[in-house]
Amino acid sequence: MLEKLPEFKTQLEDLDAKLVDPATMADMKLYKSLMQERAHLVPVVEALAKLQELEDSVKEAEAMLKGETDAEMIAMAKEEIASLKLEIPEQENQCKMLLIPPDPMDGKNIIMEIRAGTGGDEAALFAADLYRMYTHYAETMGYKIEVMNSNETGIGGIKEIVFSVGGKEVYGNLRWESGVHRVQRVPETESQGRIHTSAVTVAVLPELEETEIEIRPEDLKIDVMRAGGPGGQCVNTTDSAVRLTHIPTGLVVIQQDEKSQIKNRAKALRVLRARLYELEETKKAKERAEERKSQVGTGNRSERIRTYNFPQNRLTDHRINLTLYKLDLIMEGQLEEVIEALKIAAGEAALRDA
Repeated sequence: MLEKLPEFKTQLEDLDAKLVDPATMADMKLYKSLMQERAHLVPVVEALAKLQELEDSVKEAEAMLKGETDAEMIAMAKEEIASLKLEIPEQENQCKMLLIPPDPMDGKNIIMEIRAGTGGDEAALFAADLYRMYTHYAETMGYKIEVMNSNETGIGGIKEIVFSVGGKEVYGNLRWESGVHRVQRVPETESQGRIHTSAVTVAVLPELEETEIEIRPEDLKIDVMRAGGPGGQCVNTTDSAVRLTHIPTGLVVIQQDEKSQIKNRAKALRVLRARLYELEETKKAKERAEERKSQVGTGNRSERIRTYNFPQNRLTDHRINLTLYKLDLIMEGQLEEVIEALKIAAGEAALRDA
């Protein structure tokens, strides 16, 4: 990483020169873009400079140690070296985090979809557990959750739930949750104590504005119908449910949680925009998959990413070989350690590809 420090310093000097140029100041769009670039670059340069300073201090102390004969000075030098070497890994991790190229999508809100996969009732129960886990995490982060559509089972499980999460850097923090989550545990319905393996799929889609994804009216087939399942007085007696079919792609979105047809249509369009973006990104990812394969994975919802082993209180993220024996805490929403490790791995992959 440190070999990039001179290059980044030069980039920062060039940016500062451009920012004081009258031509740049006259172009507010360009000025804003350069300021955003500088805002990302300054902490990178400062963090790398701090890392360089730590490593230089270690070298100086080690050099002093070689020619030192005083026992007290030797002990002090060794103590200083040990202290500095403890700081270096932490500073390296900070640098890796800062070196992750900023993704304009990271600041977006998201639409998250959780669906029970193989495993029947146990998969539906685990889908409900994952939804609670993400809800607890959102609460600690100050995020707002809005359920858009859900299909529950009679024993407290969830076959499918679609919900939005709003707040600061939501997509940047939760983007790596897309994929297959596998659970190993003794189901509540198991009378003989046998461990079962079930799976749940999670999709994390950045929520886009109307101006970012164009959906032409002529490309939509809109059907209205009577909502099914439990609901309020009106939900099953009026044609409030909406089914949108995007003709060019064949994508279908059904929304029925609201009593109002207009509200259901608006929610369905939000989900459709997010799925259209995912479809386009999946296509791009396949095109470059052989050229560059990220260590963190593709984010494809069919990729097995994580195993939750309840008997051993163990969580394993297969993409970065991370194993933590604190599954009980993670299921309560304490996802920060997992998310940070994934971000660091993404930063390392980005550095290799740079």
